[in-house]
Amino acid sequence: MWLIAQFPAPLKNATVGFKVTEGDAVGSSAVRVQGLWKRFGQQVAVAGVDLELPAGKFIGLVGPNGAGKTTTLSMVTGLLRPDHGTVEVVGHDVWRDPVEVKARIGVLPEGLRLFERLSGRELLAYTGRLRGLPGAEVDKRATQLLDVLDLAGAQHKLVVDYSTGMRKKIGLATALLHNPEVLFLDEPFEGVDPVSAQTIRGVLERYTASGATVVFSSHVMELVESLCDWVAVMAAGRIRAHGTLAEVRGDAPSLQRAFLELVGAQSRDAGSDLDWLGGGSR
Repeated sequence: MWLIAQFPAPLKNATVGFKVTEGDAVGSSAVRVQGLWKRFGQQVAVAGVDLELPAGKFIGLVGPNGAGKTTTLSMVTGLLRPDHGTVEVVGHDVWRDPVEVKARIGVLPEGLRLFERLSGRELLAYTGRLRGLPGAEVDKRATQLLDVLDLAGAQHKLVVDYSTGMRKKIGLATALLHNPEVLFLDEPFEGVDPVSAQTIRGVLERYTASGATVVFSSHVMELVESLCDWVAVMAAGRIRAHGTLAEVRGDAPSLQRAFLELVGAQSRDAGSDLDWLGGGSR
């Protein structure tokens, strides 16, 4: 099961097209996780996660800081070996068949380290050739991705000189270059300006509309509620709820309210503890 990219001739403000080939099972499982555990010393980061993520959806993995989101995504994508448990991505075991899995996924991890002494275009050329794509195809795809992500004007600039938003966009371009079936993004909008965020959002929405799957982590409920149609809520290393946005939200007026109830957040009056704060007195 492969995604075939269709790239028209480069145009001003061109859009990258993604198309699922006939026979691809949109609606099946993109990811299956069973009994996933990870411990760092005495700290249990992930405590027995069982989760099945549907294909062809925009999926949010949400939770407070320290919930285990990044650790879970790292194990799902083969960047971190679990202590126990299994992970399958598009039907392939991540640890028994890593080459097949990595050919079918794109990853934009938090704190992504790039080859900073390459220009944006050089980075894409290098990444595409590592993926085994023909040079001419890499160049064509790179041109369109740079254009769509508004990086064409900075394509010959070294990545070390890129802003945070530009780094996120060039990182997304490297993750999309081989047209993966499942795209994993860890806090993709963190530190990104509104213009860049809107550009990234547009590309991801077009990508999922083709039948591909996006899984991204976040702790910003408003963002998840506006983007996702399927959500998993994580806290203290465990999955507290999962399902469609409507199912997880339930009778709550917003995902934010449902999230606070699910993770057991307690509101408190901070003013009583900070009665010395304000007023200019020392």
